[in-house]
Amino acid sequence: MEWRAEGLILSARPHGENSAILDLFTRDHGRQAGVLRGGAGRRMAGHVQPGNQALVTWRARLDDHLGTLTLDPAQARAAQVLGDRLALAGLAATCALLARALPERQPFAPLYEATQTLLDALGLEGWALLYLHWEAHLLAVLGFGLDLDRCAVTGATGGLCWVSPRTGRAVSAEGARGWEDRLLPLPEPLGGTASGGVSAGLRLTGHFLHQSLCADPGARPLPEARARLLALVSRLGTVE
Repeated sequence: MEWRAEGLILSARPHGENSAILDLFTRDHGRQAGVLRGGAGRRMAGHVQPGNQALVTWRARLDDHLGTLTLDPAQARAAQVLGDRLALAGLAATCALLARALPERQPFAPLYEATQTLLDALGLEGWALLYLHWEAHLLAVLGFGLDLDRCAVTGATGGLCWVSPRTGRAVSAEGARGWEDRLLPLPEPLGGTASGGVSAGLRLTGHFLHQSLCADPGARPLPEARARLLALVSRLGTVE
């Protein structure tokens, strides 16, 4: 079994004396792991950073084996955003969420393309808002898509200011009357009228990410990298 593709490096961990196991996200093969011989060595350290792009060849005797990798560096994103603390946090959060959320070996081509668009925009004006909508896209891939176009109670398309914490459907002020304390605010960056910027939107998507990934007993929490990004976005009003 063999394939060759460009992929996003999500993580790299030591394996044996000098190898590393890389977790990759590719357009046509989804999230896939493989052993890179020499991947834990000093010469490869800069090439296997999470967020970097690489052209990889994956080989295995059988399709369900871990497989081995060869790697040609394509884009060193981690180095490109090294001087931007917020962008670096966005890169780390994106890779960590993909590694945590996606099942192995299932292609998610539209999500892959959206991820490339997001990572290419890191550090540019408006990228934090793009990241927020990327999280909403990820939720849809996971089967927890938010329905924020009309009120779940009245059918109205205007005045939407709340979201049901159970269903992810928007609710208008009229539809929510008397139930406000049981609902989540829908902030402007996600099409609502509630106050709050990108950080408020991330708290909303975070609720549903937790609901989709962490509800089962013993499930791992959301990645710490996402919590660090939310803290930075909340602290820096310039990205709101």
